[in-house]
Amino acid sequence: MDIFEEHLQTWLKARGQRQKRREIARHVCYVTGVHQKSVSRSFKRVQMRDHSRPERRGRIEEYTPDATAALKAVWDMAGEPCGENLHSQIGEYVRILKRDRLWEHTEEATQKILRMSLGTVKNRLAKFIRKRFPSHGRSTTSRGAIHTLIPIRVGPWNEAPTGTVQIDTVAHCGDTTAGDYVFTVNSADVATLWGDRRVQWNKGREATVRSMEAMDDASPFPILERHPDSGSEFINWHCCEWSEARKQKLTRSRPNHKNDNCFVEERNGHIVRRWVGYTRFDAREVVDALNAVYDVLTPFLNHFMASRRIISKERIGARWKVTREKKSLTPYQRVMARGDVSEDVKVKLKEEHERLNPLLLHREIDRRLKVVFTLQERHGEPKARGEVR
Repeated sequence: MDIFEEHLQTWLKARGQRQKRREIARHVCYVTGVHQKSVSRSFKRVQMRDHSRPERRGRIEEYTPDATAALKAVWDMAGEPCGENLHSQIGEYVRILKRDRLWEHTEEATQKILRMSLGTVKNRLAKFIRKRFPSHGRSTTSRGAIHTLIPIRVGPWNEAPTGTVQIDTVAHCGDTTAGDYVFTVNSADVATLWGDRRVQWNKGREATVRSMEAMDDASPFPILERHPDSGSEFINWHCCEWSEARKQKLTRSRPNHKNDNCFVEERNGHIVRRWVGYTRFDAREVVDALNAVYDVLTPFLNHFMASRRIISKERIGARWKVTREKKSLTPYQRVMARGDVSEDVKVKLKEEHERLNPLLLHREIDRRLKVVFTLQERHGEPKARGEVR
């Protein structure tokens, strides 16, 4: 029971009795820690309270549960990004969903999430539950014998033109690298963060070249340079001759220096592992099915997944001070802002962007991922069944 309600009748009966009220006030101050001058005001507030209505003290809640539900819907559709990357894209998501009549929230809730500050978005997202994967994969990169013939490049990357691509392979091997299984070839353009990915069986040199050819055909702009790690799937004669025939420069990162290939390395986790997980895929039927997933996932990420790039890094004692862009941008927005991308490419990308809907893309990604895991369960090795996605 509230202490003021408990002593209210005694306080009222002691009207005109200073000594009695002084004793009551001293007791209340001792228990609650309030100032003595506020005791009489608190008793008056309790006396005048309308008990038929619940007491609501403090600031009126502006972002009610309907706004939180709308924000959660946008966050799920966007692939559970951080607040900084989601905040700048909320208006674009809502616009497209309204255009295609897929927005199911009230106008009041819509206006609330549109005017949410970055801090409010971050605070709300911190309470949402993200999907987690309980295990991690294994490295499958080994040093090639031809690595001395490929020049090493360690940066800087700030002045890299559009078409400078970092590339890497991601092994879907589960908890063992023994046997045959599926690989994802992942790429990221350094200047715009435009990405692409293809799936292949194992990581033989011919299969890797076919994956790179498919990514070349899908790229909206010409590829000028490829920068892999020191893995043998890229550092070999077949890949070198193929790159020379296409007049594409081939460089590599230093062995055991993952940060030399930082743009694609971080997307191995943020994209491939985030969406596909660590399950072992050792069925050939998964290759085409997972490629079908990437056919939808790639435009979803390039057109609607925003990020903030690092502007500068400064070493202060034992820590790094990292400064990022104020506003997050999608790879599509970065391509449209580049001066070294032709107008024809920008016109085609804009037409493609206007045809896309992030909610429909997300639903299709989930549907195709279910097909992938169904095929693995049906055709994969028995030891791989039952693994957690």
